[in-house]
Parts: sequence; structure tokens; C-alpha cells
Amino acid sequence: MSKTVSDFVFERLHEWKVDRIYGFPGDGANGLFTAMDRAMDKFDLVRVSHEEMAAFMACAHSKFTGDVGVCMATSGPGAIHLLNGLYDAKMDHQSVVAIVGQQARMALGGTFQQEVDLISLFKDVAGDYVHMCSEPAQIKHLIDRAVRVALSQRCVTCVIIPNDVQELDFAEPPRVHGCTASGVGYLAPRVVPFAGHLEEAAKILNAGQKVAMLVGAGALRASAEVAQVAELLGAGVAKALLGKAVLPDEIPGVTGSIGLLGTKPSWDLMQDCDTLLMVGSGFPYSEFLPKPGSVKAVQIDIDPKMLSIRYPMDVPLVGDARETLRELIPLLQRKEDRSWRETIETNVKDWWEVLDGRSKNEGKPINPQRVFTELSPRLPDNCIITSDSGSAANWYARDIKIREGMMGTLSGNLATMCPGVPYAIAAKFCWPDRPAIALVGDGAMEMLGINGLVTISRYWKDWSDPRLIILVLNNHDLNQVTWEMRVMSGCKKFEASQYVPDFPFASYAESLGLAGYRVDDPEKVGETWDRALAADRPVVVEAVTDPEIACLPPHITLDQAVNFMSSIAHGDPNRLAMIKRAFNETVESFIPHGDE
Repeated sequence: MSKTVSDFVFERLHEWKVDRIYGFPGDGANGLFTAMDRAMDKFDLVRVSHEEMAAFMACAHSKFTGDVGVCMATSGPGAIHLLNGLYDAKMDHQSVVAIVGQQARMALGGTFQQEVDLISLFKDVAGDYVHMCSEPAQIKHLIDRAVRVALSQRCVTCVIIPNDVQELDFAEPPRVHGCTASGVGYLAPRVVPFAGHLEEAAKILNAGQKVAMLVGAGALRASAEVAQVAELLGAGVAKALLGKAVLPDEIPGVTGSIGLLGTKPSWDLMQDCDTLLMVGSGFPYSEFLPKPGSVKAVQIDIDPKMLSIRYPMDVPLVGDARETLRELIPLLQRKEDRSWRETIETNVKDWWEVLDGRSKNEGKPINPQRVFTELSPRLPDNCIITSDSGSAANWYARDIKIREGMMGTLSGNLATMCPGVPYAIAAKFCWPDRPAIALVGDGAMEMLGINGLVTISRYWKDWSDPRLIILVLNNHDLNQVTWEMRVMSGCKKFEASQYVPDFPFASYAESLGLAGYRVDDPEKVGETWDRALAADRPVVVEAVTDPEIACLPPHITLDQAVNFMSSIAHGDPNRLAMIKRAFNETVESFIPHGDE
């Protein structure tokens, strides 16, 4: 049998060391999927339950491995379903290649069934490289460039292959005028600033008396260097959510997350510092950084487009975080006055006591913070934690203590619902010997997560460690948006839009051959986690939690306070519980349980 264009696609991807593809079939991609059947000795196909999951998994694959993630879908609706997950990858700067089918070439322009202008559709999300294969001799350079551009630019690329082209015989590009010859391979450069620019940065950092660091996903492979710089400078280290795993939370001076979901020590760190060092972070909320121009600032980022757009930097350095910090460290002077660092450490210690106290406050039936504080010390070594957007991200950001060797991520810049479960599934395929834990709200679980359980039920027996635990916060509320309505807009909860119907998450898991534990008693939260972590199969932990416990920002503005009172005045249906829970949370900031 002759080699088809589709056969070559998988042959070439194999040469690029791709060995797993996340996808869902359809007649617009039949040639691709039948060719993959012939190539299954070289690939794993993770056949997902929804194309959106395929794109989320490809994004997570890139996040957890540093390699390119590949997803595949059919034409028209299948390709459209990829978009949300691909935007997640684009906005978090992950290397993902999407391969999608298309209607036959002769049908294009004829308003044929499922005909969509895919080049236009993908032009934004895959703007660095999106092309359609019009004839067989083109496919080699399309695949090569799609993978190379995705890896080098940390972006999404897309190759569109009409279904008639998929079945044609592959042809090598002829050696004639107009042909394009290409090859496999990408060797990443070592990107460091010029020596003089490093000296300028060191001069600022050495002169600072109160240095604050902010680290993000770009520093995930520079953990040792970040810790060394922080120790030399006596600095506190705040972490953007995508950088939560850069440093363990047990290291002195690590103030935790920053922003609306952040900690008070991170807020204080940024308000009281005189020098800022930002490493590998595009943290978007400038109001949580020092007042512009009030401190000296240095930034390190591999992407020059991300320099000096969150804060006016004195020295914006283009460079890889690890390599740049290694060059910078010999130029730094150890600060002998450690009073700034000691203040930070005291603030962090006090904050953890506040969080512990808040988790013990009453909930009806369970305070969601308790679910997370009970989990945190039980987390297995080297586990991988994923979080969905919404209130689950609040408690992940604040109450989960990352230890050395753990990974953790979520949808950062897109902040979309639904990646929590597919991220965790991808983690198990990338690292089948490591436990994975997904933290998800009931809204996201009903939207896409329950489909993920079907995928889990199909593949879990292939994993050397079967532990994949999905926590579902069952509070019958689109909780994050409810609180945003109240605190940002001053509106009461709109029941018609915010109510989440009851769904038997734990029982549904059991119906698929998984384990399911439902807990509605705060005294049984710990033992439920113990059972889940000891299970011999994936588990859904369905925790019935109180939606009226707000994640208070580290600094409450006058506008937020006014809006909160306005939502009460407008007759919020749960106003009494809101007032009581908010009062208890606030009291813990001043009189933690441990001080009673």
C-alpha cells in the first residue's frame, strides 16, 4: 500500500518525537484517523469525550512536559469545539499544534455541509502559523513549520487538511523553483541579556533595602535560582497563580499567591517594598503591584512583548529565567540586614494562622476552606494538582501548600471554566506514576467534567498509579460569579442565572466503575480524603459546601465594601448568611481561633 498524506503526517510527527495525540474523530478527518490506526505502534491516541477536552489536554501536556501538545479534530463543528482549549494554550504561552480536517477541495466555496472557513476561524488563536494543505508535496513543510513555530514561539499553530487530500498519495517536494524543502528539529537557544544590562540590574537590586520578588510560570524551571536570589537579597517572594509551584510554600519568605485570590502578606510585600524583581510573569492586575514609579524595578522575561507592560521597569531584561538568574547571582551582594525578611516571615506565619482559623468557621454544611486545609497536609509527594476557574481556584490559591517536587496549574490568562478535569487526565498520561488531583466547582463539573469521567473510566487501568482524585465543590451555585455580582457590581444574587441543579457526582462516578464519596459532615472531611488517597481507582469526592463563604481579597477597597452592602440592600436572597459568614472571616484576620 502506498503512503498517503495522512500516513506521512504521523510519520513526521513521530520524527518530531510526538508520541501522544488527543482527539475526537469525524468524517472530515477519516483519512487521518485511519492512518493513525496504521501508526498505533508509535502513538497513543487519547480519544476524548469532547473536542474541547482534547485542546485542554494538549495545553496541559505542554505545561506538564515542556514538549509540544497535539490535538486533532474533524472539520466544521469539531474544529470549532477546539477553540476554547486552544485559546487557553495561546494565552498561557503553551506549545500546541492542532490538526483538523476540512471538506474536499472541490466543495470549498459551495456552502457545503460543515464547510467553515477554518483559516479565518483559526487566524487569531493560531495566528503565528495556520495553513491548509492544498496538495501532497506541501504537507512536509506544513508539519515541520507548525511544530517548530509552536515550540520556538510557545504558541498555538494549526494545519488544516481537506479530506480528499488526506487520502492522496504522499509526494516529496520536487526540486524545482517554488518548492519548499524542510527538515525536523529545533534546538532552543540560550537567551541571556548583555553583561552590561545584568550589571545595571544588579546595581538596583543591591541598593534596595526592601526587595520584593514576583515569579510566574516562566520561572517554573528556575526554582533553585529563584530561591538563591531571594536568600541573597533577603527578599519576599510572591507567586502568580501560574507560578504557584515555583517555590514550596514552606520556604521562609514565600508569601503565596498575589492578586484578588492572593494573600495579605503578598499585598503587604508589594505595598511596603522599595525594589521589585519580576521573573517570568505576566500577572495582569497592576493594582496589586507597587504604585507606578514608587520603587526601582527589574524584570526578566523571555518574551520582549511582555516587558514593562504591568509596571514601568528601570531595567527590562530579555532572557530565559534560569539562565539569566544564573548570570545575575554572582553580581548580587548578600544583604546583612535581615529585618525586612524577618518582617515578611512573621507576616506569613500570622497569615497561615488566619487561614487555619477561617477554615474552622461554621459552614452549612461544610466550610469549603476546610476541605482544602484538610487536603493540603495529606497531599502525596510529587503529586500534580489542577484547579478549575471559579471558587475552587480561590481556595487552591490560598489554602494549598505546595511542597518541593509537586506540580500545579490552572487556566491562567483565559481563566476559562472546565480545564480542571482534562488537565488532570493529561497529567496522568504524561506522568502515569504520579497522583493527580483536580479541584473543580459543580458548575464546571456539569459543563464538561462529567464527560471527563467517561474518558477516565476508559483509560485508568493503563496508569501505573491509578490515583486520580476529582474534588467537586457541590454548592448549587456558580459561586465565583455570584460573588463578583455582589462585590464588583453591587447586585443581589440572580437565582435564575446562578443556581446549579443538583447532580449525584459521586454516584455517577460509581456507575462508571470509579469510586465516589459524598461528604456533607465537616467532621468527616479528613477521613474522606484518607479514603480517596488510598483508593485503588480514580475517585470523585463530592463535598457539599457553603456558597456564602466569600474569598475576601487581601485588601478590601471602599468600592468593594459599598457594593457588598448594596447587594444586601437590594435584597440578596442569602443576605443573612452572607453577613454572618463575612463577619466571621473578617474577625479571623484579627483574632484567629488559636488566640481565643
